[in-house]
Amino acid sequence: MDSAIATTDHADVHAEHDHVALPQHRHHFETEEQQREAGSFGMWLFLLTEIMFFGGLFFAYLLYRNWYYPAFAAASNQLSVPLGAFNTVVLISSGFCMAVGVWAAEMRRKSLLVLMLVLTTFFGLIFLGVKYDEYHEKYELHHIPGDSFNISMFTNPAGYGIKEEPLAPDMAQKTQIFFFLYFAMTGMHAVHMIIGIVLLFWLTWRAHRGDFSSGYVAPIENFGLYWHFVDIVWLFLFPLLYLINRHPLH
Repeated sequence: MDSAIATTDHADVHAEHDHVALPQHRHHFETEEQQREAGSFGMWLFLLTEIMFFGGLFFAYLLYRNWYYPAFAAASNQLSVPLGAFNTVVLISSGFCMAVGVWAAEMRRKSLLVLMLVLTTFFGLIFLGVKYDEYHEKYELHHIPGDSFNISMFTNPAGYGIKEEPLAPDMAQKTQIFFFLYFAMTGMHAVHMIIGIVLLFWLTWRAHRGDFSSGYVAPIENFGLYWHFVDIVWLFLFPLLYLINRHPLH
């Protein structure tokens, strides 16, 4: 009897020791599983607010596209489909690396996790570099909405060697709405990418330190959800912005 009690006491002390030895367990959660579920719920709630935010932008875009379709189609033809498609492949690749990274964290494969986080960061930086190149081109063509916006490319496309139907001046002015929404939507997406890359540097440092080698993978899982959401937003942006009535330019 005394031996059984001693064994039970030893098991309790051992369990308490294991509990204390895990610094990621916050005191206001009864168990680590409860903490993990609360963190996951919080992330999904955050993503829901992000869906509502981008949903408003998508609604505004679709509304104005319906009103001023000729202007939106003409403006869309000034975007580079090859660059947009390349960035799409880059983001899909980054999403794949992130998914493998989550798996590596769950399997406690530290080296693979670090590698996948580095590759995800690398693809994210490539995406931003290509987007910067696109923005710079729009700056050179004076396609940034404002007083210096150039509508002559749309009212007189033949003068630029573009084989398109010219737009009436009032409709050509509406191309500014397209570019405003283009910069707003892709710009906010880029901001989310930059935030994600900053977090990736932090997570990579923690992974290299071994913080996720003991089965504690909640930060990796939650960030994976965030990164996949950013990928999905771009998968909607690419066809909506780049592929309106697409035809070759001459």
